[in-house]
Amino acid sequence: MHVIVVGAGPVGVVAAYRLVLAGIQVTLLEANSDIKEDMRASTLHPPSLEMLETLNVFEALDAQGLRAPVYHYRNRATGEVFSFDLTELGDMTKYPFRLQCEQFKISRLLVKLIDAHENGKVLFSRRLLTFAQDADGVTARVEAPFEIETLRADYIIAADGANSLIRKWLDIPFDGFTYPEKFLTLSTDWPIETVIPNLASVNYVADPDEWCVLLRVPGLWRVLVPANDEQDRDLLSDARKIQIFSRLVGPANAEALKTAHRTIYRVHQRVARQFRVGRVLLAGDAAHLNNPLGGFGMNAGIHDVWNLTSKLIGIDQDGLDADAALDLYDRQRRTVMHEFIQVQTIRNKSALEAGTVAAQQNHQREMAAILADDTRRREYLLNQAMFKSLERAASIT
Repeated sequence: MHVIVVGAGPVGVVAAYRLVLAGIQVTLLEANSDIKEDMRASTLHPPSLEMLETLNVFEALDAQGLRAPVYHYRNRATGEVFSFDLTELGDMTKYPFRLQCEQFKISRLLVKLIDAHENGKVLFSRRLLTFAQDADGVTARVEAPFEIETLRADYIIAADGANSLIRKWLDIPFDGFTYPEKFLTLSTDWPIETVIPNLASVNYVADPDEWCVLLRVPGLWRVLVPANDEQDRDLLSDARKIQIFSRLVGPANAEALKTAHRTIYRVHQRVARQFRVGRVLLAGDAAHLNNPLGGFGMNAGIHDVWNLTSKLIGIDQDGLDADAALDLYDRQRRTVMHEFIQVQTIRNKSALEAGTVAAQQNHQREMAAILADDTRRREYLLNQAMFKSLERAASIT
């Protein structure tokens, strides 16, 4: 079997590396000339870490990341903190923590391993233009730096992101909506933990005026806030930076601190109506998008391709019926996206931005009740750590 994987983000490289380790020939195509330092996704949940251990790359990523077993929900107005500790799940996983490790580190590590493997080939500066399916395989036409190349494979995995050209060629509706506000992310090495007591590495801060997320990655704090009705140039300005950090660390510190990155982007909640058309399979952002609150996006994409590569390996080595197996992939992952990821991420955002005192109080009472109840707290942790979504997928036949 030969598989073309389009896109060398974390979803594409996990798919490609698992397949090459299983003895399947893989060509990984990346439109860019190298792996860019994308600062958006950085959280790896426990089930994803278990998958990465199977690929024998957990230790290498652990060395580049930061373990975050505790995360907080905070109320900026009242100062209340609700602390959740993933070490309570230590009886069911070796990895009862989030690993904060930026997605470009995953891609850079696995690209090297794929290209060094006898079954793998990584081609940068390669943009898939068109493809055609027949009964025996898929023919892809690819733009290279100086020519148009033709590649032949049994299957194509589209991990080519939110603007997936493959999804567009397949004319698959991308149902859902786009949030009216943008999200603004800034990163700094200023020690925010010195002025906010008892700060965890992951903090969701509720506030009807301006909620935020404070997320620690190695060497940096990342701050995410909503951005409304302003020009992009103003949102990325020093004045906006000072405004945001003044509420966190005080005006004097906000003016002096430096930022390493400032990024603004649109946020969507969308799910493709199909994850499979014949021999072409969608995964990751090409198949679904959600807001980043909870760190589900990259992890859901990794879970997509873990499911999908299991099916492809079974087809190649165990004689699984291809249509039945790949249709099952479509059903399992689309169902999870609709029932879990979309619902939970929308709920997470609503809780942070609740616009009335009564709504904020209701959320606080709910958090307190969950923390006080051992059974509810464990269920909550299993949901937020994404064990429940994997359990749900496995239940679908």
